[in-house]
Amino acid sequence: MRQHRRALVTGASGGLGAAFARELAARGAGLVLVARDEEALDDLARELRKRHGTEVTVLVADLAEPDDLARVERRLSQADEPVDLLVNNAGVIGQVGPFAARDAGTEEYNLRLNVLAVLRLTHAAVGAMARRRHGGVINVSSAMGYLHIPGGAPYAAAKAFVTSLSQTVHSEVRALGVHVLALCPGSTRTNLHRSRGRRGWTLGRVREPEFVVHEALKALEAGRPVHIPGGEYKLKVFLARHAPRRLVNRLLYPGWDVETSRRLAESFTA
Repeated sequence: MRQHRRALVTGASGGLGAAFARELAARGAGLVLVARDEEALDDLARELRKRHGTEVTVLVADLAEPDDLARVERRLSQADEPVDLLVNNAGVIGQVGPFAARDAGTEEYNLRLNVLAVLRLTHAAVGAMARRRHGGVINVSSAMGYLHIPGGAPYAAAKAFVTSLSQTVHSEVRALGVHVLALCPGSTRTNLHRSRGRRGWTLGRVREPEFVVHEALKALEAGRPVHIPGGEYKLKVFLARHAPRRLVNRLLYPGWDVETSRRLAESFTA
């Protein structure tokens, strides 16, 4: 198994990010934990130091803000304490509902976090790793990037970008000993999932974060460019990619397009 000496995990204050941090610490990796919630990061850092005796650094940052994003980029490029695994986990689902009824300013913020931050941190990481001929990047994407579900247009588009970027960059750097993985889980039990509580965002069986993390690390070790955890979601993505769109709509999210249109019409008179 490839040993990563130091990993930087974004969105590490909870959910998948915290699960990645715990698993990597258990495997002996030093950690740089990145998120906006300083208190949650400090609590996790104390836990990991006490349980595993690992070196943990906390880096408080909002990756949608240019100055904070630049600080994390500089940490990834640092040569004297190199990061050889980046987990780009930070992201936000945003408002669930019709695209035309969304607030454009909020969507721009979400885009900076879900797309621009992933692009720039991946760029900073693979450049430094390729020079050292060793490293890995896990970009947490989503099965939503394939499914095009009504009510989730910006999020699905952002995740399609992340998946495509990861696959292409992987093909560019794998010969230099660097592997880039697009991790595309379906519904996962995180704080985001619990706070939404909507039928439209539970796409099937809800997986535990620990399952998704183990699947991701195995896929990275195997050198895969894309991994979809769980057979159910593999099947749904296969249908979404190959079956006629009308059949996909009827099988995977029946009536959701009509419901979204109704909600948009109601917003006009609200």
